[in-house]
Amino acid sequence: MPSPSPTSGRRHRILIADDNEPNRELLEAYLADLDCDTAVAVDGADTLAQVSAFGPDVILLDVMMPKLSGFEVCERLKGDPATSPIMILMVTALGELGDIERAVEAGTDDFLSKPVNRVELVKRVENMLKLRHVSDELQRLRSYISTMDDDQPPR
Repeated sequence: MPSPSPTSGRRHRILIADDNEPNRELLEAYLADLDCDTAVAVDGADTLAQVSAFGPDVILLDVMMPKLSGFEVCERLKGDPATSPIMILMVTALGELGDIERAVEAGTDDFLSKPVNRVELVKRVENMLKLRHVSDELQRLRSYISTMDDDQPPR
């Protein structure tokens, strides 16, 4: 996987949002082999602040957090055109069918149950980064085509 995001000229960024420090440390350790920048958030409100400050490509989002739940954070991010392209992987100990449905309704791109398997986590994050790159490239091409259409004389 490429380390720089070709459309932005920077390395990929992953935000780990979990109120449990050992969980954050474990996820960071699992992602250490990826050539990406990582940041952490300790609750729902901090997650929203870190999104603005850090500009992640992917968020690993715990569901059960103080201040704002992962569901609420996901709904806010996916409801805002400026942050909706961020890929969100909900990481949760919740396993009920209703919880999965609620995560999907909130707009999550994928979900992973705790305890997290390292290989599965890394593969899902790699796939999300690839998908984010393709989406960014598509948007760049659409913008380019739009400017070409604007430069064409009327027929």
